[in-house]
Amino acid sequence: MMKIQMILGRAFLFAIICAMMCFSSCKTEQIVPSQEMPKDIGGNWKVIKATRNGTDITNLVDFSKFQVSFNEGKYTLINKLPFLVNQDGSYSLDNPEYPFQIVFTANGAQPIPTAFNYPIVNGVRQLSLTFSPGCPNNTYIFSCYRLLNQACGL
Repeated sequence: MMKIQMILGRAFLFAIICAMMCFSSCKTEQIVPSQEMPKDIGGNWKVIKATRNGTDITNLVDFSKFQVSFNEGKYTLINKLPFLVNQDGSYSLDNPEYPFQIVFTANGAQPIPTAFNYPIVNGVRQLSLTFSPGCPNNTYIFSCYRLLNQACGL
């Protein structure tokens, strides 16, 4: 009799452990993605590398004075060079948290979208614009950095 009670006790304990494992394993966790901060491209940006169709043209054109200034939805071209747009105007990002495209709208002109990349390179935020002004056979990539006297947000 004692032996049967021991076997039943162990079976009951085993059943309780199995039931607890089943109930605890059925919980689904809800994963909430972290909220990404909107990208702030405000400030003055200077070209550090330029390519045309994959060929480096940085040393062929004097980019030393050319800048693009972004401030509160507006952009200003400083010491203009051939660029995607030739007048000041407004800009917008396709997605403020994960932008892949920027749209330039020169004053009085049609919006011009272009590929946009915002990587961190060697610990410094960069801005990369890919565009084809005029001739679709020529693709330019301007890699820029924010001037140090501007607010830097990673």
